Amino acid sequence: MGRAAGCPLVVRAVRSVKERTAGEKPAARPIRFGYANLKPAVATELADKLRTKPLTTRRVASRQVFFCTVSTAPTPTPPPALLTREQVLRALRLVEREGRRLPPSTVYELLYRGRRYPPRAVAELAYRLAQANPQARWPHAAGQPTNARLEALDFTIAAKRPMLAAGSAQDHEQAAEQQAENLYVGSETSLRGAAVAEPGATYALPPYPEAHALAELFITDNELIAALAGLRRRRALLLQGPPGTGKTYLARRLAWLLLGAQDESRIELVQFHPSYGYEDFVLGFRPGPKGQFGLVPGVLPLLCQRAAQDPERPYFLLIDELNRGNVARIFGEFLLLLEPDKRGPAHALRLPYAPPEAPRFFVPDNLYVIGTLNLADRSLAPLDYALRRRFAFVAMRPQFGAPLRKFLAANGIPASLIELLTERMVALNHVIAADPELGPDFEIGHSYFCAPPTPAGAAAASAWLRLIFEQEIGPLLADYWREQPDKAAAQLRRLLQDV
Repeated sequence: MGRAAGCPLVVRAVRSVKERTAGEKPAARPIRFGYANLKPAVATELADKLRTKPLTTRRVASRQVFFCTVSTAPTPTPPPALLTREQVLRALRLVEREGRRLPPSTVYELLYRGRRYPPRAVAELAYRLAQANPQARWPHAAGQPTNARLEALDFTIAAKRPMLAAGSAQDHEQAAEQQAENLYVGSETSLRGAAVAEPGATYALPPYPEAHALAELFITDNELIAALAGLRRRRALLLQGPPGTGKTYLARRLAWLLLGAQDESRIELVQFHPSYGYEDFVLGFRPGPKGQFGLVPGVLPLLCQRAAQDPERPYFLLIDELNRGNVARIFGEFLLLLEPDKRGPAHALRLPYAPPEAPRFFVPDNLYVIGTLNLADRSLAPLDYALRRRFAFVAMRPQFGAPLRKFLAANGIPASLIELLTERMVALNHVIAADPELGPDFEIGHSYFCAPPTPAGAAAASAWLRLIFEQEIGPLLADYWREQPDKAAAQLRRLLQDV
């Protein structure tokens, strides 16, 4: 026998089935057929042609009869999908365009083009738009029932990232490329819609008034006011001075003062070094967990994105050891956008590595930059004038006056030891400043003495001070006067006398 299409018996059987079922109602019971003397191959082809299960056999009056059952009921069609991908995309575009507030999700997030949305709220909005009914209710509960339907439409659902764990690995692989493709949507207004999915902090942040700062810092009230004024005016401040003068310590407290609280969630700290580059700071290709390279945004655009989503509150980028890296190469376009009159979407630029369709990059008005500058390291190149013009500068000097004395006394250091420490360090700094090979930039800062022992009895305090002189100040002096070891040894002996 040939195939079913060429077998006369099969053709007649199919025609017979069509004739017998033509007048049946869809609800009628199935019709049973029997065919005798069929070879097994023909029987299989017949069953396939009639779209039935394989035929059963039974002997009837000494003949092998093949039976099949054909249902006259129409094949049920699956119910239409509640949503299509285009309807969900329409809802997401509406949220971005209007800055619409959505109720936050507590466990899951829908990731799309670098943004996070509450899955059920998006699904319900899309459902209402599709039904043209603003009161329509999405019929599925939050969590897996809704997530499964969105995932079927090729959307990514991920567990919610903790608020203070920016850059965690939980969903990095899924969202990194999306973040690089769409760092901004072109305006600050449209960015606000993505921020509402994040719940606010449920605890009160410790306030940080100016009086608290003055109690911690070894600077005067006028010096603190001047530093804050420069930061507010330029929105970019550089703290420069010798090592150990508390530059990084002051930078964080200036940020707290403008924030009004010790809010670490709005502060990002980075340290520049010779290996740090544009790809780490702005945008570049980096290897992923599976060995493939992808375009990943750096610290700056991610912080700018967060600041643009929250324009009513300040955000801070703290750059430690700014001149230890190749600043012009690391900053790139940031050198232009850092200026106060070049902020916002009106001055947005296209990043070199960004795809052509990606929105342009801008620095929001509420981003403040505080950098620290080490003046003593001979290996560091000076900043060029174009970079200097974009910052306000505050000089930091060693503070061995009344604030340090008060601090040490409050921590149990004997008054005689405090007097010895401050007098000898002031005298040593005079020698360093007067040396033509060194100068004021090489003076020794007060931060060496800001961690007194606990408890601080007379013997413990004396041992503490002696170890600082021997293990920390002494090696530094030996490096300062590398060509004059006798001078370094003489200065160390003066420090250790009667300690």
